[in-house]
Amino acid sequence: MEERKDDRKKGGRPKKAVKMDQLLGVKCTLIERKAIEARARSVGLSVSEFLRKMGLTGKIDRNERVLPKEVLQYRGTLNHAAANINQIAHKRNRGDELNALERAELFNDVKTVVQASKAIIDYLK
Repeated sequence: MEERKDDRKKGGRPKKAVKMDQLLGVKCTLIERKAIEARARSVGLSVSEFLRKMGLTGKIDRNERVLPKEVLQYRGTLNHAAANINQIAHKRNRGDELNALERAELFNDVKTVVQASKAIIDYLK
């Protein structure tokens, strides 16, 4: 029994209910562009998000997406450790054994995750 391409389940990202597929071009001077980009950056938004919110609501909530520097650093550390752990898990799931270096990396990654978790808990207290 041959399976047609149309009958197979497609993987990937799920379709969005509301697509942002409309482009709205805005003409401005170089100075205006730099000012808009700086304001968007100061509130932690992309230029598109900044202009969309200003156009729809006329105001920007400055506390909306700005995270403290420490939180962003911990997030980066956790993402790095998670990527390493994922690579090692993928290798183990294939049936491959871990060498001494990979075991040491795994031990360090687990230690990093535990330290970051404690630091986040302390930060939130």
